Amino acid sequence: MSKIVKVGVLKAGCIGSLPLIEFLLDERADREDIQVKVIGSGAKVTTEQCIESAEQILKYDVDLIIFIGPAQTTQGPSEARRILRVSNKPVIVVSDSPAKRIIKELDESGFGYIIVEADSMIGARREFLDPAEMALYNSDIIKVLAVTGVLNLIVSEIDRVIDAIKSGGELNLPRLIIDGKRAVEAAGFSNPYARAKAMAAYELAKQVSTLTFEACFKVQEPETYIPLVAAAHEIMRTAAKLADEAREIEKKNDSVLRRPHFRDGSRGEKRLLMERPRRPVTS
Repeated sequence: MSKIVKVGVLKAGCIGSLPLIEFLLDERADREDIQVKVIGSGAKVTTEQCIESAEQILKYDVDLIIFIGPAQTTQGPSEARRILRVSNKPVIVVSDSPAKRIIKELDESGFGYIIVEADSMIGARREFLDPAEMALYNSDIIKVLAVTGVLNLIVSEIDRVIDAIKSGGELNLPRLIIDGKRAVEAAGFSNPYARAKAMAAYELAKQVSTLTFEACFKVQEPETYIPLVAAAHEIMRTAAKLADEAREIEKKNDSVLRRPHFRDGSRGEKRLLMERPRRPVTS
């Protein structure tokens, strides 16, 4: 059997692509080519928690580290990256739009990165955000990221790196900013109306952070910021509905693209519901 790749997932805080990332790599829990260890800082991204989490993940001598979470420009995640950098392990940072401000640093550190523009900040105001609202928002954004192709793209890029580690080939870490065009291409829609709805869903989700950032950091009056965060969450809900409509069109046409993992880590492909996934062609 080929090399088993040890993947370390370091989670700090929460964004839409974070809760399920380790499960996206092994959706049926039967891959034999990887072992995954997950360490998290919880909801907070304080310096102490991020340092502790980074030190913990390195204790497992992993072959690849996925560092995922928001607020990458702040001290906690920055300190975590400093620790990961000196380990000389391959690192892929997965984050949201504000991480574009540290792309130069990531390049100089030799890190890979996947930045998702539509993974917008939640409306974190106490008057509005309770546990139920937090869960509802995340369920909406996960649907948008899944249907529009973002999660497909993240999995493909990580799998590509895993394959290189397995084979001992050249390691080219992703340096990718996922916009709507790239996401929808990865979703593989066959129907143009489904594609258009997915693009609309992505662009709506991308705009949510404009409102939530203003509501959380710029405006101090409750009578102003409460409607702003509520409006932002309604936009994300609408984006999720559009994403759902896009997938329903593909289902009606019996043309949903499915790319399940096989035990060896390769990904099959199918369109028709009742057909078996085809294995990739090897040279």
